[in-house]
Amino acid sequence: MLTAANIENKVFQALADPSRRAIFESLTRGELAVKQLTARFDISQPAVSQHLATLREAGLVRGRREGRSAYYSVEPRGMKPLVNWMAHYRAFWIEHVDRLERVLEKMDT
Repeated sequence: MLTAANIENKVFQALADPSRRAIFESLTRGELAVKQLTARFDISQPAVSQHLATLREAGLVRGRREGRSAYYSVEPRGMKPLVNWMAHYRAFWIEHVDRLERVLEKMDT
């Protein structure tokens, strides 16, 4: 069973690679066939397929077949672990920056 931490790690690992981030970014504009993605990037079709498999395993994209073509699109719910992580640390940093501002104000007086 995948824990929340494991899912979060899969999302971060999937997006850590610049090629996968670029593929994911392309898919945010709409569904694309694997051959369309291959034409956009200077990497082979097997490499694009491997990147898509990693993104799919992380829950970031979904695929479908139509005839001999495979199409991929973004799975919006896949970003939830990343959004939750950012929300947690956003609250953390806001609190710490507020404290720092108060300390600096005291130092100025």
